[in-house]
Amino acid sequence: MPLLSLSTLLLLFLSLTPPSVSQPTSQLGILMALKASLDPQGVYLSSWSPSSSDSASPCGGVFEGVACDEQGRVVNISLQGKGLAGKIPPEIGQLTSLSGLYLHFNQLHGVVPKEIASLSELSDLYLNVNNLSGEVPPEIEKMSNLQVLQLCYNKLSGSIPTQLGSLKKLSVLALQYNQLAGAIPASLGDLTMLKRLDLSFNRLFGSIPIKLANPPMLKLLDLRNNTLSGNVPAALKRLNEGFLYANNTGLCGVGFSTLEVCSESDNLNPSKPEPFGPSSNNLPKTDIPESANFQSNCTQTHCSNQSRGARIAIIFGAIGLIVALSITGLLTFSWYRRRKQKIGSAFDVSDSRLSTDQMKEVYSRRSASPLISLEYSNGWDPMAKGWSGSGFSQEVFESFVFNLEDVESATQHFSEVNLMGKSSFSAMYKGLMRDGSVVAIKCIAKSSCKSDEAQFLKGLMILTSLKHENILRLRGFCCSKGRGECFLIYDFVPNGNLLQYLDVKASSGKVLEWSTRISIIQGIAKGIGYLHGKKGSKLALVHQNISAEKVLIDQRYNPLLSDAGLHKLLADDIIFSTLKSSAAMGYLAQEYTNTGRFTEKSDAYAFGMIIFQVLSGKRKITQLTRQGAETCKFEDFIDANLDGNFSESEAAKLGKIALLCTHESPDQRPAMVTVIQELSELCV
Repeated sequence: MPLLSLSTLLLLFLSLTPPSVSQPTSQLGILMALKASLDPQGVYLSSWSPSSSDSASPCGGVFEGVACDEQGRVVNISLQGKGLAGKIPPEIGQLTSLSGLYLHFNQLHGVVPKEIASLSELSDLYLNVNNLSGEVPPEIEKMSNLQVLQLCYNKLSGSIPTQLGSLKKLSVLALQYNQLAGAIPASLGDLTMLKRLDLSFNRLFGSIPIKLANPPMLKLLDLRNNTLSGNVPAALKRLNEGFLYANNTGLCGVGFSTLEVCSESDNLNPSKPEPFGPSSNNLPKTDIPESANFQSNCTQTHCSNQSRGARIAIIFGAIGLIVALSITGLLTFSWYRRRKQKIGSAFDVSDSRLSTDQMKEVYSRRSASPLISLEYSNGWDPMAKGWSGSGFSQEVFESFVFNLEDVESATQHFSEVNLMGKSSFSAMYKGLMRDGSVVAIKCIAKSSCKSDEAQFLKGLMILTSLKHENILRLRGFCCSKGRGECFLIYDFVPNGNLLQYLDVKASSGKVLEWSTRISIIQGIAKGIGYLHGKKGSKLALVHQNISAEKVLIDQRYNPLLSDAGLHKLLADDIIFSTLKSSAAMGYLAQEYTNTGRFTEKSDAYAFGMIIFQVLSGKRKITQLTRQGAETCKFEDFIDANLDGNFSESEAAKLGKIALLCTHESPDQRPAMVTVIQELSELCV
């Protein structure tokens, strides 16, 4: 009877116990679980289908946004801006080889699962611009390889975990625009690789930890729009404009232009402790000057003289500590830059998500920036060859390098609002840099670049060397190994390109005056002459792809030749594809069809075509236009929108120069130095 009862109870227990849900063990199963949670309606991840996979593997290039290494391990998931409206499931922690996770600019809700901390290889975590709520999981401290943590623009609450101070490789921590409360953990000052820390637009209170000035590589500390109070550490002055603290009415300090000098109560008020815990009793001794010997049983009657001496000691002790910290920070910063600077930082220290130890080549994935379809390999890291032997000096190198965070911030993470145009191999975005300057950022896929990294690097060196009033200035570059893209940052030119001033109506307001047309022609010639004039050096250039579209017009209607030297970065097949439109518009010299080679004379031919376009105001140059220049029949090659307001002698001379530059025989075309001399005789 007892045995029967035991069996009955056992059967009853098993019948009441729900069957265990089998956890997905294969990568395919994990990804399908991710799909079900991230995209519950199955609208955006339709390519994630077992039937479309290659032998039940997600690494065949069909799964959008998924990249694998040569061992078939998923190492990147890039689904930013896809409209995903689900949740991040705990199964994400099972993709243990993952090094990059990009789910930003979606509509994800729910919490950040603590299981994500199992991704020990993860270097980049982008969950920003979603609707995530809950607390920041303290388990993130286990992610020892994390370099970029982007959780900004969500609805996260609670306090900032002190455990984040364990992420020794972290270079970017972005928590702005959340609902985080509490104090700033002093442990963040232990992040020696930290370059950017943004805690702005939260509900943080308390004082700013002295240790927050310790990270030697820190360049940006943004604490705006919180309720912080107390004395601002003087050591933060070294950040200059990189320290942002506006709209914290309780802050005070010495040496900060918008802050009042702290009163005695600000320095000693126990209600404003350093944020290490719920009360000032939790302050580590290392963060308080030894001379600050507070006595809780000291009364105003018995200890007035002692408190005065203690205050003096505190002031001198604090000054000594601040000076020591400043000197140590500067020396450490200098040491890092001179002795420990790694080439990887040039292509964004936060962007080593695909380490060479993990794989040699990633087969394929969708574009990291949504507008470019690309393939990229982990091995692509041009600067790893060593910039010191490439012709770059350290000063030049540092002055031109931007990091990925700058590029993403400037373009609002490649928002379509900022998209100015795209082609089969690149996209151009308008961007706003942190210093307020407006730039144009050209994004080029790695698959469109030269495969030889040394040649690619030489191309970058050439681009940085171009400095002329009629050449579009390259401000800098950023090559991202993990994204498989290179970004070229140029000055933004507000008046568009020359093409926009052709085939316009008189009422459009874009009809160029005669003197402006001459000035534009002269400027283009000088720009081309500058490129050709470098013939005596190793950096001599033939532009190869001159067109009205490549001539930008600035505020003063000064022409700027763009894309100069760009062919030094691009693969041969990409260069060929870019020439199709030029050939259709008549810019391509006839001899190229026979020889396949570009010379200075082929640039001269394209320039001659531009002269005809500027004179006639037309995009398409016909035989009638050429005949009009030959016979000085001005109505056939001078823009009717000018209403006769032009110099016939100057028009005749320009027509002659255009004819010579577009001569069928390259030997008959003049050198640009001769053209410039002829043009200089025209009055502007």
